[in-house]
Amino acid sequence: MSFSSEAFIQILLIFLLLPSSICQLPLDTLTPNQPIRDGDVLVSSRKLFALGFFSPGNPQHRHVGVWFYKVPEKTIVWVANRNHPVNDSSGVLSISGDGGLVIHGKDQSTPLWSANVTLSSPNNFTAKLRDTGNLVLLENGNQRVVWDSFDYPSDTVLSSMKLGLDRRSGLEWLITSWKSKDDPGTGSCTYGIDPRGSPQLFLKKEGGPLWRSGPWIGDRWSGEPQLSSTVGLFNLSFVNNEDEISYKRVVANDSLFTRGVLDESGIYQRLMWNDKENKWIELVSDPNEWCDNYGLCGPNSNCDPYNDYKFACTCQPGFEPKSPSDWYLRIGVGGCIRKAGVSVCRNGEGFVPVNRVKVPDSSTAVRVNMSLSLEACKLECLMDCSCTAYTSADERGGGNGCLTWHGDLMDTRTYPKVGQDLYVRVDATSLGNRRRNKCSFILTAGSTYFEESSGGTAFDDSRINSELAFFHLKTITTATNNFSIENKLGEGGFGSVYKGILHNGKEIAVKRLSKFSGQGVEEFKNEILLIAKLQHRNLVRILGCCVEDEEKILIYEYLPNKSLDSFIFNETKRALLNWTKRFEIIFGIARGILYLHEDSRLRIIHRDLKASNVLLDNSLNPKIADFGMARIFSGEQSEANTNRVVGTYGYMSPEYAMEGLFSIKSDVYSFGVLLLEIITGKKNVGYYHEEYPNSNLVGHVWDLWKEGRAVEIFDSSIEEYLVSEVVRCIQIGLLCVQEYATDRPTMSAVVSMLGNDAALPSPRRPAFLLKRMTPSGEPSSGEGANSVNDVTCTIVEGR
Repeated sequence: MSFSSEAFIQILLIFLLLPSSICQLPLDTLTPNQPIRDGDVLVSSRKLFALGFFSPGNPQHRHVGVWFYKVPEKTIVWVANRNHPVNDSSGVLSISGDGGLVIHGKDQSTPLWSANVTLSSPNNFTAKLRDTGNLVLLENGNQRVVWDSFDYPSDTVLSSMKLGLDRRSGLEWLITSWKSKDDPGTGSCTYGIDPRGSPQLFLKKEGGPLWRSGPWIGDRWSGEPQLSSTVGLFNLSFVNNEDEISYKRVVANDSLFTRGVLDESGIYQRLMWNDKENKWIELVSDPNEWCDNYGLCGPNSNCDPYNDYKFACTCQPGFEPKSPSDWYLRIGVGGCIRKAGVSVCRNGEGFVPVNRVKVPDSSTAVRVNMSLSLEACKLECLMDCSCTAYTSADERGGGNGCLTWHGDLMDTRTYPKVGQDLYVRVDATSLGNRRRNKCSFILTAGSTYFEESSGGTAFDDSRINSELAFFHLKTITTATNNFSIENKLGEGGFGSVYKGILHNGKEIAVKRLSKFSGQGVEEFKNEILLIAKLQHRNLVRILGCCVEDEEKILIYEYLPNKSLDSFIFNETKRALLNWTKRFEIIFGIARGILYLHEDSRLRIIHRDLKASNVLLDNSLNPKIADFGMARIFSGEQSEANTNRVVGTYGYMSPEYAMEGLFSIKSDVYSFGVLLLEIITGKKNVGYYHEEYPNSNLVGHVWDLWKEGRAVEIFDSSIEEYLVSEVVRCIQIGLLCVQEYATDRPTMSAVVSMLGNDAALPSPRRPAFLLKRMTPSGEPSSGEGANSVNDVTCTIVEGR
């Protein structure tokens, strides 16, 4: 059947003359003639966000909200009628002259919510949902925005949304928590900028501060060092002028879904959607550590969460506890006051630096002068007897601008790496004592002595990190109940590990060298020197040491889930590690080794990677432990030789076990064995299978791989897993245990392989090492094969 051109034109004219109500407007636009009714959904042009009615908890309570359109879970980012829900499905969102945007229920006479905008001619306005998630009310002709939802946020900050204050209108941009997970009503927690003094972000509950960011220092907030790690992911903008104070974060790739959300308990999280894992991934959480809690230690104090070995609260230089008897019993009660009987006014006083801190609260009793250099700032503060401390207002370019405090120093805390230097006013006596007592301790054969260090000279690698704590033996014996059997966590060739509890309630792990151990001072010193220099989420953290009488003791963070081998080789507990968690553990171990090989200040070969040297924290995240056998490589050095082979059979590469040649590829081999053990739940050494009686675990995996049956070796205790992902990991494991070191990938390549789906090379026949078994059936340890989570290594070479 065909139409003539005249017939086609007639049909087209009939269509164009039909009532406009059947012509669908763009999905992202609301017009006076087309309101949004309960059940309708407005979608942004690129289908990134949606708007409509929803019920967060009670199905009878209907709210208008905005959510991510492409995220499977309905993640609400804005709510209009937070405190006035529609009590049935009769709700309508429409454009009105009286209110601009309004929500009505059954009662059409009184709106439940409005944008509080008066429109002289509502037919000249439309509402549009933008791809930023911002709902805007526009004047049709000039597209002027007369109202937008970003000015009235709920509990969520989106990319491009401002926090701060419009000084012209007095409008404050801040987010407020929901009342509960099921009630989007206005809660008691807020997150926004306090414009007083030097502006800061504050998280408050019922008006009282819970956490603050510290002042803006040019490229980040003083108290958010983690912002340095998001460079490239976000573009940050801070404005402070006569019109406004504002801060916004714009995601560099607008295809990424990110949000900052404040929950009803007062926790603010920045999250990113992970399509592969189909879940939100946490980037930042505030407060995150206990020292993040506002004013925890009281005025004129400093909180250092990394000094777990001692009381975290310390007084600022020149100050002492206001209530000494209560100071250690109740966290920082009363704070600190200036030492009695001292003068800090034109009496030879000076300043002591407190390094790497979030500077004190800058909202009150603070002065800002951007025209001064740091040196001029020091003189300005020195000449004013009320000035208690100073720092640079902008850290860029070596520091410029001047920030001075003229009262109590509230809410200072320390960071491990990135932070500002605060200069605190002290009296002449305290200043002189500090200069005389600046010292470091050096471990010698079985004893400790102090050496006065000359001004600012860097310590060489033979010295312990000056921030590492030296514990008294009495402190350790008290913490471990005199090394009681009830506190014992494990034992190896080096001695024993005990759980301890310090006087402030902090749990620690105490590694005590046996007097009869083959380990010596050099190995003990090696572990301290190495691990004290390392900072990574997948490495165990050392807190300090004790060398007293005949004792040599290392103190670590306590990890309650003990070691990985206690899970994967235990018939009951290994079922607790599903495939997702095992993959996360594999990935975490790989990142930790990559840090040792390439990303730390030192190039470190661990030399004793195995399941018992991977510890698990509360969330079962892996942390590599035991650096007693590790070696530092210098410059571009990539391999070395030793006459003293140390490590554990079954994990040692063939070139190391037989020739004493070790390199980063030795660790790669050990990682490959460990990866296969995690996948199978079986030990490499001592493994036996009747079908392949002459193979260890690696050999059995290889035989099955050749036959296309590799997945059969997968731990049978796991029911749900992605076959392709398991097979890929097995292939990566086989690539890591190749016989020749040159055939093995680097750890950077391994991390890349684990993180994407690119094609992998085919493995060749792996190396098979004969096992030497102890009578108990466990792998042998000692020189030539020595390690039971202990401290044995060769000489440290500084880089």
